[in-house]
Amino acid sequence: MGGFNNFYSDSTDQPHHKTHKFFLFCNYIILGAASSCIFLTLSLRLIPSLCGFFFILLHILTIGGAVFGCATVSVPSCAGKWYGAHMVLSVLTAIFQGSVFVLISTKTGDFLGNLNSYVREEDGVVILRLAGGLCALIFCLEWVAITLAFFLKYYAYVEGNNGNVAMRSNVKVQDEGYVKNWQPFQVQV
Repeated sequence: MGGFNNFYSDSTDQPHHKTHKFFLFCNYIILGAASSCIFLTLSLRLIPSLCGFFFILLHILTIGGAVFGCATVSVPSCAGKWYGAHMVLSVLTAIFQGSVFVLISTKTGDFLGNLNSYVREEDGVVILRLAGGLCALIFCLEWVAITLAFFLKYYAYVEGNNGNVAMRSNVKVQDEGYVKNWQPFQVQV
Protein backbone atom coordinates (compact mmCIF):
# COMPACT_ATOMS: atom_id res chain seq x y z
CA MET A 1 0.00 0.00 0.00
CA GLY A 2 1.47 3.35 -1.05
CA GLY A 3 0.85 5.27 2.14
CA PHE A 4 1.44 8.83 3.11
CA ASN A 5 4.84 7.92 4.54
CA ASN A 6 5.99 6.81 1.10
CA PHE A 7 5.30 10.30 -0.16
CA TYR A 8 8.27 11.64 1.74
CA SER A 9 10.49 8.57 1.65
CA ASP A 10 10.72 8.21 -2.13
CA SER A 11 9.97 11.81 -2.93
CA THR A 12 13.11 12.36 -4.98
CA ASP A 13 11.65 10.45 -7.93
CA GLN A 14 8.35 12.34 -7.91
CA PRO A 15 8.01 14.99 -10.58
CA HIS A 16 5.84 17.27 -8.47
CA HIS A 17 7.80 17.06 -5.22
CA LYS A 18 9.39 20.49 -5.68
CA THR A 19 6.05 21.99 -6.66
CA HIS A 20 4.49 20.59 -3.48
CA LYS A 21 7.32 21.95 -1.31
CA PHE A 22 7.11 25.37 -2.97
CA PHE A 23 3.32 25.40 -2.45
CA LEU A 24 3.77 24.69 1.26
CA PHE A 25 6.54 27.29 1.50
CA CYS A 26 4.27 29.94 -0.09
CA ASN A 27 1.50 29.10 2.34
CA TYR A 28 3.88 29.36 5.30
CA ILE A 29 4.97 32.81 4.15
CA ILE A 30 1.31 33.79 3.76
CA LEU A 31 0.68 32.59 7.32
CA GLY A 32 3.55 34.67 8.66
CA ALA A 33 2.63 37.79 6.70
CA ALA A 34 -1.05 37.62 7.70
CA SER A 35 -0.24 37.14 11.38
CA SER A 36 2.22 40.03 11.17
CA CYS A 37 -0.54 42.22 9.70
CA ILE A 38 -2.76 41.32 12.63
CA PHE A 39 -0.09 42.38 15.11
CA LEU A 40 0.63 45.57 13.17
CA THR A 41 -3.08 46.43 13.23
CA LEU A 42 -3.27 45.72 16.95
CA SER A 43 -0.24 47.96 17.49
CA LEU A 44 -2.22 50.85 16.00
CA ARG A 45 -5.07 50.32 18.43
CA LEU A 46 -5.30 47.50 20.94
CA ILE A 47 -9.09 47.24 20.71
CA PRO A 48 -9.74 47.74 17.00
CA SER A 49 -12.48 49.87 15.52
CA LEU A 50 -15.00 48.39 13.08
CA CYS A 51 -12.63 49.00 10.15
CA GLY A 52 -9.76 47.45 12.11
CA PHE A 53 -11.95 44.49 13.03
CA PHE A 54 -12.68 43.78 9.35
CA PHE A 55 -8.99 44.22 8.54
CA ILE A 56 -8.10 41.65 11.20
CA LEU A 57 -10.93 39.38 10.04
CA LEU A 58 -9.51 39.45 6.52
CA HIS A 59 -6.16 38.28 7.84
CA ILE A 60 -7.78 35.59 9.97
CA LEU A 61 -9.52 34.30 6.83
CA THR A 62 -6.20 34.46 4.99
CA ILE A 63 -4.57 32.39 7.72
CA GLY A 64 -7.46 29.92 7.63
CA GLY A 65 -7.18 29.67 3.85
CA ALA A 66 -3.44 28.99 4.01
CA VAL A 67 -3.89 26.31 6.67
CA PHE A 68 -6.79 24.86 4.68
CA GLY A 69 -4.60 24.83 1.56
CA CYS A 70 -1.80 22.98 3.31
CA ALA A 71 -4.27 20.45 4.69
CA THR A 72 -6.00 20.03 1.33
CA VAL A 73 -2.77 19.26 -0.46
CA SER A 74 -1.19 17.15 2.28
CA VAL A 75 -4.11 14.93 3.31
CA PRO A 76 -5.19 12.64 0.50
CA SER A 77 -8.73 12.07 1.76
CA CYS A 78 -9.51 15.81 1.70
CA ALA A 79 -7.94 16.72 -1.60
CA GLY A 80 -10.77 15.80 -3.95
CA LYS A 81 -13.62 17.16 -1.85
CA TRP A 82 -12.19 20.46 -0.69
CA TYR A 83 -10.02 21.53 -3.60
CA GLY A 84 -12.70 23.80 -5.08
CA ALA A 85 -13.47 25.41 -1.73
CA HIS A 86 -9.78 26.11 -1.19
CA MET A 87 -9.47 27.70 -4.63
CA VAL A 88 -12.50 29.95 -4.09
CA LEU A 89 -11.29 31.02 -0.65
CA SER A 90 -7.80 31.72 -2.01
CA VAL A 91 -9.10 33.80 -4.91
CA LEU A 92 -11.37 35.84 -2.63
CA THR A 93 -8.66 36.52 -0.07
CA ALA A 94 -6.22 37.46 -2.85
CA ILE A 95 -8.72 39.94 -4.29
CA PHE A 96 -9.44 41.47 -0.90
CA GLN A 97 -5.75 41.63 0.03
CA GLY A 98 -5.03 43.43 -3.23
CA SER A 99 -7.90 45.83 -2.60
CA VAL A 100 -6.66 46.61 0.90
CA PHE A 101 -3.16 47.21 -0.45
CA VAL A 102 -4.49 49.70 -3.02
CA LEU A 103 -6.61 51.37 -0.33
CA ILE A 104 -3.69 51.68 2.06
CA SER A 105 -1.28 52.94 -0.58
CA THR A 106 -3.67 55.54 -2.01
CA LYS A 107 -5.67 56.65 1.05
CA THR A 108 -3.29 56.07 3.96
CA GLY A 109 -4.53 59.03 6.02
CA ASP A 110 -8.19 58.18 5.58
CA PHE A 111 -7.61 54.51 6.39
CA LEU A 112 -5.61 55.46 9.47
CA GLY A 113 -8.43 57.79 10.53
CA ASN A 114 -10.95 54.95 10.22
CA LEU A 115 -8.78 52.77 12.45
CA ASN A 116 -8.90 55.42 15.22
CA SER A 117 -5.25 54.86 16.04
CA TYR A 118 -3.72 55.72 19.41
CA VAL A 119 -0.21 56.29 18.02
CA ARG A 120 1.15 59.47 16.48
CA GLU A 121 0.09 60.01 12.88
CA GLU A 122 3.65 59.72 11.48
CA ASP A 123 4.20 56.42 13.27
CA GLY A 124 0.75 55.19 12.29
CA VAL A 125 1.45 55.91 8.63
CA VAL A 126 4.68 53.91 8.78
CA ILE A 127 2.97 50.99 10.53
CA LEU A 128 0.07 51.07 8.09
CA ARG A 129 2.40 51.14 5.08
CA LEU A 130 4.25 48.13 6.50
CA ALA A 131 0.91 46.34 6.74
CA GLY A 132 0.11 47.44 3.18
CA GLY A 133 3.40 46.01 1.95
CA LEU A 134 2.56 42.72 3.62
CA CYS A 135 -0.87 42.82 1.96
CA ALA A 136 0.86 43.20 -1.41
CA LEU A 137 3.12 40.25 -0.57
CA ILE A 138 0.11 38.16 0.43
CA PHE A 139 -1.69 39.16 -2.77
CA CYS A 140 1.21 37.97 -4.94
CA LEU A 141 1.80 34.78 -2.95
CA GLU A 142 -1.89 33.88 -3.00
CA TRP A 143 -1.84 33.87 -6.80
CA VAL A 144 1.38 31.83 -6.81
CA ALA A 145 -0.22 29.35 -4.38
CA ILE A 146 -3.36 29.16 -6.52
CA THR A 147 -1.26 28.38 -9.59
CA LEU A 148 0.77 25.76 -7.72
CA ALA A 149 -2.40 24.15 -6.34
CA PHE A 150 -3.72 23.92 -9.88
CA PHE A 151 -0.51 22.24 -11.05
CA LEU A 152 -0.57 19.82 -8.11
CA LYS A 153 -4.16 18.90 -8.93
CA TYR A 154 -3.17 18.43 -12.57
CA TYR A 155 -0.23 16.19 -11.60
CA ALA A 156 -2.51 14.11 -9.41
CA TYR A 157 -5.04 13.77 -12.22
CA VAL A 158 -2.38 12.74 -14.74
CA GLU A 159 -0.93 10.21 -12.34
CA GLY A 160 -4.37 8.75 -11.71
CA ASN A 161 -4.75 9.57 -8.05
CA ASN A 162 -8.42 10.60 -8.33
CA GLY A 163 -7.80 14.03 -6.86
CA ASN A 164 -5.33 13.04 -4.16
CA VAL A 165 -2.81 15.78 -4.71
CA ALA A 166 -0.07 14.76 -2.31
CA MET A 167 -0.15 11.08 -3.12
CA ARG A 168 0.96 9.29 -6.22
CA SER A 169 0.43 5.72 -7.22
CA ASN A 170 3.37 3.49 -6.41
CA VAL A 171 2.55 0.90 -9.01
CA LYS A 172 5.73 -0.42 -10.59
CA VAL A 173 6.04 -2.98 -13.30
CA GLN A 174 8.05 -5.89 -11.92
CA ASP A 175 8.30 -7.97 -15.04
CA GLU A 176 9.42 -6.55 -18.37
CA GLY A 177 7.82 -9.51 -20.10
CA TYR A 178 4.43 -8.30 -18.97
CA VAL A 179 5.03 -4.94 -20.61
CA LYS A 180 6.09 -6.56 -23.89
CA ASN A 181 3.01 -8.81 -24.01
CA TRP A 182 0.54 -6.19 -22.86
CA GLN A 183 -2.48 -5.67 -25.07
CA PRO A 184 -4.69 -2.60 -24.82
CA PHE A 185 -7.99 -4.51 -24.93
CA GLN A 186 -8.10 -7.65 -22.88
CA VAL A 187 -11.25 -9.69 -22.49
CA GLN A 188 -11.75 -11.38 -19.15
CA VAL A 189 -13.63 -14.68 -19.29
